[in-house]
Amino acid sequence: MEIFIDDNKLDIIVTKKLKQKNTYLRVKDDLNLYVTTSSFMSDRAVLRLVKDNMDSIIKMYNKAKYKSDLKKDFYYLGTKYDVVKTNSKEVIIGDDKIFIPSNLDINKWLKKEAEKLFKERLDYWYNLFTYEIPYPSLTIRKMTTRWGVCNSKLVRVTLNLELIKKDIDCLDYVIVHELSHFIEMNHSRKFWRVVGENYPNYKEIRRIMKNY
Repeated sequence: MEIFIDDNKLDIIVTKKLKQKNTYLRVKDDLNLYVTTSSFMSDRAVLRLVKDNMDSIIKMYNKAKYKSDLKKDFYYLGTKYDVVKTNSKEVIIGDDKIFIPSNLDINKWLKKEAEKLFKERLDYWYNLFTYEIPYPSLTIRKMTTRWGVCNSKLVRVTLNLELIKKDIDCLDYVIVHELSHFIEMNHSRKFWRVVGENYPNYKEIRRIMKNY
């Protein structure tokens, strides 16, 4: 079974389970549609369900494709660059190209850039923060489900390395978000008041980040 979205073919991969009560539709990283349903649901019923939910499937597909394109391309601070390897000993960033030494590990370079920039931005927002909070240590690592984590007991903020690829506004928002957790560890109204007091346009950045 298959469907098409903008001339792109999606295979429909159906998994039927005897004890499955609900039916779930997901577009995964390979840009195919996965259906998990009951053993008693016929293929015709699956196709009808898919047809009835095409609007949601298209949204899931567009989001998955966007994420897939991000992984294929090189982004630095929200800008897409073509990577050009050269005999130079240093990294040179142009308007739409980034020139790197031929023997450079670009991922290690990104990590070093993140270590420097994230610390600078953490210090910047900590000094502007409107509440008295402890100065946190900083950890940077790749995370699959979170942009940042605040550990109030260890007084530590962990930031997702992938933020180095996003616009700096995204990085700044995540830092303020995590610093605000030293005041409120939940996501209560008080928490969002603290965020808004320190980063007034946080709602706009949150909307942007939902696409990532």
